[in-house]
Amino acid sequence: MFRVLEYYIEKQAPHLISSKQYAPEDLCYSLQETIFAMLVENAERAMSHCGSQEVLIVGGVGCNLRLQEMMNIMSEERGAKLYATDERFCIDNGAMIAQAGIEMFQSGTTTPWDLVTCTQRYRTDEVEVTWRS
Repeated sequence: MFRVLEYYIEKQAPHLISSKQYAPEDLCYSLQETIFAMLVENAERAMSHCGSQEVLIVGGVGCNLRLQEMMNIMSEERGAKLYATDERFCIDNGAMIAQAGIEMFQSGTTTPWDLVTCTQRYRTDEVEVTWRS
């Protein structure tokens, strides 16, 4: 869904801005709100699926106070706890990637070094979870 939205914005934004139909800041705000709503919905669905009452925001976007606000509203509505770290820990997804790596290693999943690759747009929902039963 993000890719569809990204494609649409890339194609439509120049025309919408040049025609004075929308201001760039309005498009940016709308895009942010839409993407954050999608992130909150995905987090809520994951919490429900896993039976979790906690959500942790990490990564560069975790610094965004609006995302923290929206995630907190969802958490409070579910009676859950939101953990949002400060800027020292929201630089990138390094901590999340490291945690997933430790979980995979401890469950016996390893990858020979010569088969290791890096994919910038790798989707986390495409990772085979071997550490949960």
